[in-house]
Amino acid sequence: MIPGRTCQWAVRPFCAQNPQPPFETEGQRHAAEEKKIRYNGVFIHCACVHPVYGIFDRAYDIQLLLQLYLVGRHQPNINYRFDNYKEIFTNARFGNALKNTALLTVVISICENALALGLALLVDNVVKGKNLFRAIFYLPVILSGIVSGFIWKIMYSYNFGPVNKVLDMLGLAALKQDWLGNADIAIWAVAVVMIWKGAGYYMIIYLAALQGVPQDVQEAATIDGASALQRFRFITLPLISGSFTICFTLSLINGLKVFDQIAVMTDGGPGFATETIVYLLYKSGFGEGRQGYGTAVGVVLLFIILILNNIQSAILRKREVQL
Repeated sequence: MIPGRTCQWAVRPFCAQNPQPPFETEGQRHAAEEKKIRYNGVFIHCACVHPVYGIFDRAYDIQLLLQLYLVGRHQPNINYRFDNYKEIFTNARFGNALKNTALLTVVISICENALALGLALLVDNVVKGKNLFRAIFYLPVILSGIVSGFIWKIMYSYNFGPVNKVLDMLGLAALKQDWLGNADIAIWAVAVVMIWKGAGYYMIIYLAALQGVPQDVQEAATIDGASALQRFRFITLPLISGSFTICFTLSLINGLKVFDQIAVMTDGGPGFATETIVYLLYKSGFGEGRQGYGTAVGVVLLFIILILNNIQSAILRKREVQL
């Protein structure tokens, strides 16, 4: 307190110990009142509104449990434990979905990584425009699976799709196809879309691995008379084997869980020609209302991914080389 001046708010007994100056402006007063109102609103919501929501939510859960109990009383002989798994291993539809998934996974894993490695070698050896080529090849990765599916669905159109238009221009009209309506080639058309979309992502991984290969080793091999193919086979490939493990693992998982392109382009058709395990899970659980069967399909898919991933990782990690 300044000597010679009295405290204007000295009427309060605690003023001397903890003085609080009055509001300087009217705006500060309104701001303090709005803050108090917000705090009161939060308190009312937490103390009154939220518990009411919780009560209604629990009441709905209790209603569902009672319905399940009553259904069980009227059908006492029904067995929910392993019937879905029994149907999985005896139903031809799951076998067809497993075959389609295995085909897509093998084709995608091999072609994606081969194309990605080729693009990485191209970008790594180009002198000018390296960043431009990298951006162009990576562009499809930015698109979502739904968007890429719609784009290629238009491109595959029999009447006005660019694919058949190009074949007409080249004089190859006999090769025109209903690419997504033919059960024999629809699965391959979907595989092309997935390879086109995923190769750029793996290209970045391979490119980073290629840039980590020591140049002095390459120069020593060149001085010893090794050709470009020999340097790639005996030096580059062993030193980037770690990136092979990563890329093949990711492509394996992506192949096993493919869904977006199937849903947009073919809806599992024609017939069940492109139905995969994940799409079977979706159609059974949400389209047909068989949530139990869909859950069982998901559990089987989980074990398939774990088993194949462990086998593949064990094989590829044995071939990894470190300097």
